[in-house]
Amino acid sequence: MMTPAKMNEGPNKTVYTPACVNLYAGASGQSHTYGRSAPDGADPAVWKRVDDHPCFSEDAHSYFARMHVAVAPACNIQCNYCNRKYDCANESRPGVTSERLNPDQALRKVMTVASALPQLSVLGIAGPGDACYDWNRTKTTLELVAKEIPDIKFCVSTNGLALPDHVEELAELNVDHVTITINMVDPNVGAKIYPWIFFKDRRLTGIEAASTLHERQMLGLEMLTERGILTKINSILIPGVNDEHLIEVNRSVRDRGAFIHNVTPLISDHSHGTYYGLTGQRGPTALELSLLQDRIKGRGTLMRHCRQCRADAVGLLGVDLAREFTTGELPLAPAYDPAKRLAYREFVERARCERLASRKEALKVVRSVVSDRSLLVAVTTKGGGRINEHFGHGSEFQIYEVSPSGISRAGHRKVEQFCLGGWCDNAAFNSTVVALNGVDLLLCAKIGDTPKKRLADAGVRATEAYAYDYIEAAIGAFYAAEFENKTAVAKSHLANMTRSLKWPSRS
Repeated sequence: MMTPAKMNEGPNKTVYTPACVNLYAGASGQSHTYGRSAPDGADPAVWKRVDDHPCFSEDAHSYFARMHVAVAPACNIQCNYCNRKYDCANESRPGVTSERLNPDQALRKVMTVASALPQLSVLGIAGPGDACYDWNRTKTTLELVAKEIPDIKFCVSTNGLALPDHVEELAELNVDHVTITINMVDPNVGAKIYPWIFFKDRRLTGIEAASTLHERQMLGLEMLTERGILTKINSILIPGVNDEHLIEVNRSVRDRGAFIHNVTPLISDHSHGTYYGLTGQRGPTALELSLLQDRIKGRGTLMRHCRQCRADAVGLLGVDLAREFTTGELPLAPAYDPAKRLAYREFVERARCERLASRKEALKVVRSVVSDRSLLVAVTTKGGGRINEHFGHGSEFQIYEVSPSGISRAGHRKVEQFCLGGWCDNAAFNSTVVALNGVDLLLCAKIGDTPKKRLADAGVRATEAYAYDYIEAAIGAFYAAEFENKTAVAKSHLANMTRSLKWPSRS
């Protein structure tokens, strides 16, 4: 994840800039692509639409931020995994929010965040209820923001029940990305997930409720596809309920034009007060989730970098700055300066172009290795595609798989930070070791001798030899050295070329 640094501090003037991405800085104020083009096989027009959306593009999440405004509290279905009354500022979970906003408050917050975070590219409405059911608040918010920040992308999340009623308006509002949570296409499965829905002034239960929800979800998805609106399907993996069934869900949504499918784990804890939490329904293990994702890999685009964000999330994926922008701290008349955002986009284009060149070189190295072995690699990173986080300071690992066929992202694993103020929490360290189960190699910016030895005892090799290199370049270098029996492969010159350069903020 990318940890921002504060600059230009003062009353309502804090500006966050990416402290860990040390790459080229642009100064012309113009937007460029610096030779980057759509990936092989990708539609250039579609690729351009998702190129700066951190949820729809895996690459974009290292550089661009999103924010959710909690303006839609009303909901028309009950899910066995949801309890929106629960709130903890340290809990990252859909439906959770610390404060609800009206549209005017949301506008103030968006303008404040857009000025402080030039990385902001997407405004999402993801509850805490349903954005399409609480439509008037959603629509008013989008209309207000569009007048003030016309370049921001709009994204709406919904359970799909009320979606068909508002597809035309979504298109008129230039909502280009919609996320639908679809957990079943068989009402017999759905009846185990949804106790009731509220539709056409009636509360429906059982098979009738699940059948109605399924029909509305499929209709809404088809209508969005017809209008060229990109859709992401979120599915929650519930062991013993819909785990095998999600293969059929994937086929059904893909056939109806879904752009990307995101399978996420059930979050089930007794303290959350959900039906599943209170009845002991467990969530999937990291291995179970990974195996299911592997089974649907290649059947349409698969998202593996989701962080299951709160309804009031602010910042890059994996970094939540919502507490920095509470309503009481917002200026009454926030000023919005688009110049910072334009300069940051130019910077990002240069950065991504450089990383792409490094990635291509790494793939050449990996594919030249004569081996049938694969490795699972965990990486600590603050963002920018680099190995730039201390092992004990991170709250998650990004997971990659490397084999002669290439280097691919295999997801992420959340952990509790165990190194705090010069001392280490042994229990947290033990849970980190468990989270690294199955991992062969850990790449980090720094690690002490003691944790390195304890990881080795658990079968995980750890090294800081590739600190601050690009992730793919480091993985490729290690893989070649490991299986070609070479001495240390030279680090990519691209990884070191601009390490000392900083992106300057614009006042």
